[in-house]
Amino acid sequence: MKKKTLQKVLALAVAAVMSLGTLAGCGSSETTTESAAPAETAAESTAETAAEGDAAGEEAAATEAAPAEGGGMDSWEAFAENVTLQVPVYDRGVEGVPDVTNNYWTQWIQENFGDQYNVTVEFVPITRNDVMTDYALLASAGTLPTMLMEFDYPKLAQWANEGYLSTFSMDEFAAVAPTYYNRMVELNQLQYSTMDGETYFVFAERPYSDTSYSWQVFVRMDWLEEVGYDHVPETREEYLDAMQKIMDAGICEHPGGGSMLTGLGSDQNDAFRTMPFDEQEWAVYGDYNIVAMSWEPNKKLVQYANEEYNLGITNPEYYVTDTETAKANFVNGGQYSFGGYISGNVDFLTAFYEQNPDGKLAIQPASYVYGETSAYRADNPFGMMVGFSSSATEDEIKAAWMYLEWMSQEDVLFTLQWGVEGENYTVGEDGNPVSVGDYDGDCKQGYNNNADYVAPVIASRVLGDPEADIRASFPTDLPQTEELVAQILEFYNTRVEQASEGLAIVPCMYATVIDAESDYRDTLGSLYTQYRDELTMCAPEEFDALYDQRAQEYLDAGYQEIIDERTEAYQAGLTTKLPQ
Repeated sequence: MKKKTLQKVLALAVAAVMSLGTLAGCGSSETTTESAAPAETAAESTAETAAEGDAAGEEAAATEAAPAEGGGMDSWEAFAENVTLQVPVYDRGVEGVPDVTNNYWTQWIQENFGDQYNVTVEFVPITRNDVMTDYALLASAGTLPTMLMEFDYPKLAQWANEGYLSTFSMDEFAAVAPTYYNRMVELNQLQYSTMDGETYFVFAERPYSDTSYSWQVFVRMDWLEEVGYDHVPETREEYLDAMQKIMDAGICEHPGGGSMLTGLGSDQNDAFRTMPFDEQEWAVYGDYNIVAMSWEPNKKLVQYANEEYNLGITNPEYYVTDTETAKANFVNGGQYSFGGYISGNVDFLTAFYEQNPDGKLAIQPASYVYGETSAYRADNPFGMMVGFSSSATEDEIKAAWMYLEWMSQEDVLFTLQWGVEGENYTVGEDGNPVSVGDYDGDCKQGYNNNADYVAPVIASRVLGDPEADIRASFPTDLPQTEELVAQILEFYNTRVEQASEGLAIVPCMYATVIDAESDYRDTLGSLYTQYRDELTMCAPEEFDALYDQRAQEYLDAGYQEIIDERTEAYQAGLTTKLPQ
């Protein structure tokens, strides 16, 4: 039987989602939208909630026990019989990353955790851009991993709705994993853990959730200077002017570049929304997983893309250009900008300076106004959401809880995130670790400093000070390291101001499963990609009529049913709210 409604505690306890919380994705969906707006990215994120009102607080309190004491690792014993723990890990298809299921660090985890407790740890690859399909195939084959993990709440709700997840006792979890549990209590995350009165989820930490700096768009400052700009364009008018001048100067034929739309969340229209928001519009249309094609902000976004295509700014072959090709285009002088997550080793930056020893880059500022405002999609106030397979045994689930607790220990987490001293990192004069950006030895870490292995516990590595964290998250050996670090810190400080002004946008979270979303998600995703390319490439005078026609077809293909179910949930009080 499908689970139809989230526990009322969640419905009453959630609010204030505009100014707090955040993608990326590592986002997230982890999708760039160079073809539409160089500044827009899909962060691996959806919604954020907070306690609201006295009644809500009273009900929420019922879900929050006092921090756990005792138990934990000191009380553990090895299993009498070997237990297999299957842990999902994203396979992102990134070149130069070790085999995600078998490398130095998966072996280190087995030796330091598995062997100690008679647990065989197996890593299950999940395609980052097709998560739902991969889990559905595993479920149909009866081979779901012990843990199911994702960044987006609707996906976990769908898995619970479809019977993939087991319920469990949070008190029992706290006894096995008190460090993990206490951190959830401190971050007020327990309110999100239940559906239909039963507990389904635990949550990782997400540092800097509403002021994230981990995704950056790098632009060709040398090109800008060559055509008379002493700063990175901060408005659309400046951007179009700069691109035209770059083309006129023969520097680059199609500086806007671009790449194909892939997966959910391909377009994000946050910067095109008129503020202040109408709350019901925000609740019904604000989700990024399924594009709100019939909403005016999305029409504006696509119209901008159409204009740039017809001006020749966009690569006319963008629709058959994958991300790796777009990256190579940037490195080789074929486009003005490229966005990606920063880490101790950013492959496209290393390649860029090797290819362009006199090249000069800059960070696109957070104040960039591409649409109506500089509003942006913030991250969740929690990181990875973790559930446990309904087909797992009690021992397998306990092994998963033990795994989360073990990885939460400071020494374990530090080693996984930073690596081996003298190999993956050195110690700077300030006593902080410094990553060896070009390390390629036996201890080479997985994607983004083993981020996908520690994701069940924390979304990114932190030292506690923004400048130190930014410096530690960026290559140390680039020609412009100091200059770019300073610009990223400025980006972060701007984000702090923007978040305080309500520009850090988080979509609505529903306290009920929206069945139409799972029914039509794939169909609408495929249709939108088709329509988006058609609308981008049509003649400008044809745009309005064609967009309205395709938007109606999109509604008829299932989006209207999604709107209706979301509206019903909002009017029933089963959603988060905008702050008053």
